[in-house]
Amino acid sequence: MTDQAPLEGKPTAASRTTLSHIMTGSDTNLLGTVHGGVIMKLVDDAAGAVAGRHSGGPAVTASMDEMVFLEPVRVGDLVHVKAQVNWTGRSSMEVGVRVLAERWNESTPATQVGSAYLVFAAVDADGKPRPVPPVVPETERDKRRYQEAQIRRTHRLARRRAIRELREQRAAEGIDD
Repeated sequence: MTDQAPLEGKPTAASRTTLSHIMTGSDTNLLGTVHGGVIMKLVDDAAGAVAGRHSGGPAVTASMDEMVFLEPVRVGDLVHVKAQVNWTGRSSMEVGVRVLAERWNESTPATQVGSAYLVFAAVDADGKPRPVPPVVPETERDKRRYQEAQIRRTHRLARRRAIRELREQRAAEGIDD
């Protein structure tokens, strides 16, 4: 195995993107508002585009750390999904997403209706992890988001470890779930 030179870092703004979509009747749930799954797909689409742009190739969703719905989205809302890479590891990236909505026919400011954090893994043609360039936070907000992403990563790893240990303990006790 040969040593590879470290990848050059990319600024946060290099892959930041916004996906906009007008919500229609086909997007609704039984309550007449936009189905949360429709919003989640837009979030995943925007985050995937950002992850692919940052990593310079294919990236797959590894996890959705958190999805918060703050306000309902209605038919006729113009939804803007803003995404950026907050943090990078060897082959993974945390992408932060903000979801905003405004009426399509009004000039009122958009309001935040949701947010999410997703983890993507960069993969090669065989689906194996590949290295990603470090993200270079540019603004104070980017630096804060980078630090918060490190905290979320620490919590994800600790949760995974605690669950694995509990399952191993239960198996050792002969408890078969």
